[in-house]
Formats: sequence, structure tokens, C-alpha cells
Amino acid sequence: MSHRPLVLVSGLTLGDYLLWNWSLNGNHTVIALIAGLTLPPLALATLWLVAIAAGRLLARTARRPAGRRSTGAPPRRAARPAAASRAERDDAGEGPSHKIAA
Repeated sequence: MSHRPLVLVSGLTLGDYLLWNWSLNGNHTVIALIAGLTLPPLALATLWLVAIAAGRLLARTARRPAGRRSTGAPPRRAARPAAASRAERDDAGEGPSHKIAA
């Protein structure tokens, strides 16, 4: 889903706030009244869209596998058990059983 509605409504809210502020400072009462009446619903819509976007972001990060959350790297392989690696060294002639004192 696109973030365009959030950007659009946020821009409208900011523009309405600036128009309202300008019209109050310039004694444009009709424009100030209209902008003032439209500002609260636009602000609520912006807050609602921000909450939805935050919820989607939270849901997306909660669904990711644990190994890929921070770096995007594949998860590490589990280490081999110590007994298996000792047995492999013994078979290769590197372990203690092949070192016979003369």
C-alpha cells in the first residue's frame, strides 16, 4: 500500500493551518472561519493515517525472521556439537587417540 494518502492529507493539513494563521493575522475573518472549521477534521485524519502507518510498520517488523531484523544478513548456522567435531578430528588422525607416546 502506498503512503500517498498520508502525504496528501498531511500537506492539506499544513496548508490549512498556514492559511488559518495567515488569515487570523491579516484580519480576513471569513477565510479564518472556513480554515478554522476545516482544520480539526484534517488534523484528526492526519493522526489517524499516522497511527495506521505506525501499526503497519510494527506488524511488518514483527513478521520478519529474528536473524534478519537488524542487518538483513542471513541467519547464522548453528555450531556443530563438540563431540562430533572431536570424533571427526580423531578420524583424521589429529586427535589424542592417534598421539601415542613412544
